Amino acid sequence: MDGVSKSYIQTLAVDNLNLTINRGEFFGFLGPNGAGKTTTIKMITGLIKPSKGTVIVGGKNIQEEPEEAKSILGYIPDTPYIYDRLTAREFLHLVGGLYDMPRELIESRIDWLFDLFDVGAWGDNFAGEYSHGMRQKIVMASALLHDPELLVVDEPMVGLDPQSQRLVKDIMLELVKRGKTIFMSTHTLSDASELCTRIGLIAKAELIDSIEATTVEHLEKRILEITGGERRVFFPEDK
Repeated sequence: MDGVSKSYIQTLAVDNLNLTINRGEFFGFLGPNGAGKTTTIKMITGLIKPSKGTVIVGGKNIQEEPEEAKSILGYIPDTPYIYDRLTAREFLHLVGGLYDMPRELIESRIDWLFDLFDVGAWGDNFAGEYSHGMRQKIVMASALLHDPELLVVDEPMVGLDPQSQRLVKDIMLELVKRGKTIFMSTHTLSDASELCTRIGLIAKAELIDSIEATTVEHLEKRILEITGGERRVFFPEDK
C-alpha cells in the first residue's frame, strides 16, 4: 500500500497508509474501534476504492487489474454470509465457479475442506440452519478453496468454540509455513502475539507503529500508549 487514504465525506478513515507485507509473513493489524482497520481491509480486497494512493496485491494494482489481483487473494470477513437457500457444498461450488476452477478440482477441494473443518453431514443442509460458527467455517473454507497466495482475515475467531479456534490457528500457521501470506485484523492480543511475525498498530486513521512479534504485555502497553493510556474505572459512589 503506497500513500493510501480513504475519506467518507468529512471523515478521514485511513490517512496516508504506507505498508509492505512480504511473502510468507503473518501480519497482524491491531488498533481501537474506528481506527481504520476494516476500511484498510476493504481497500486491500478491492471492495472499496481508496481516495488516493495505490494498493498492490501480488504485483497487480487491485483497481486497475482487479481480476488478476483477486485471483490470488482469499478474504474472510468478520461477519460470515452464506445464502440461506444454498447448502455449504452448493455455496463452495458457486465460489469455485467464480474462480473458473474445473469442476473436478472444486469437488476434490470440497471433500478436503469438509474433512479439514469437520463439516460432516451438515454440509448438505441449507445454510439457513447453520449456527454462526458453522457459517464461519464455510466462509473460511470458501476463502481457501482456490489456494490463494494472500489470505486477508478480519476477526477470525469470533463465534468459534475453543476447539475450532485452535483448528483455525493451526491452519493459518501451516499456510504461512507453506509460503502463504496472511493479513489478520484482530482485537485479541493473545492471538496476535501467538501467531503473527509482525504487527502493525493503527490509531486515528494512521499507522503508528510496526513491530516484530512480541508478548501480550508489551502489545497491551504499546496500544495503551498510542490510544491515550488507561482510564480510571469508577462507580457513582466513588465520585
